[in-house]
Amino acid sequence: MIFTPLGLGGAFLIAQERRSDHRGYFARVWCAAEFARAGLDTHIEQINTGFSPAAGTLRGMHLQIGEHAEVKVARCTRGAVFDVMVDLRSDSPTFCQAYATELTADNGHMLYVPKGFAHGYQTLVPDSELQYSTSAVYAAKSAHGVRFDDPRFKISWPLPVSTISDQDRGWPDFGPGHPAFDSSRGR
Repeated sequence: MIFTPLGLGGAFLIAQERRSDHRGYFARVWCAAEFARAGLDTHIEQINTGFSPAAGTLRGMHLQIGEHAEVKVARCTRGAVFDVMVDLRSDSPTFCQAYATELTADNGHMLYVPKGFAHGYQTLVPDSELQYSTSAVYAAKSAHGVRFDDPRFKISWPLPVSTISDQDRGWPDFGPGHPAFDSSRGR
């Protein structure tokens, strides 16, 4: 695997090192030893998948705070998604900065999303699926989010939003008083 730092503290794009022959290719998508050599968290508590039949579906921007803060490693296993992370760590030099990239089943790229980052994605084609590993079990009391269109983050989604949950559309503005903002203080 090839680990490329993204300029947001602790975030990485991970590319497969494919070994190809007449049968196709073989590549690793997980190796604890390689993650550890890159200084990344190797603990996996859950592996989740999200499937969306319609292009333009938006999921996010989600994170868990407090004792259930989690690292995510996201990979598109079918179709294509526009994957976004936002640094919500108030003590970070990249606080409130976003990074976005296209993850596809064909390119095999993965995003390493550190603790303290919000994460979300938009499907670019119908029948897209994202798989992501997390370092913590889902805990409803720690689950929060930020609005996908919060102007503070300057995210340019590539498609009009065709489908989104009421919860994701209704997250409050990010700033003082927001649970994720207040939890990032004093880390």
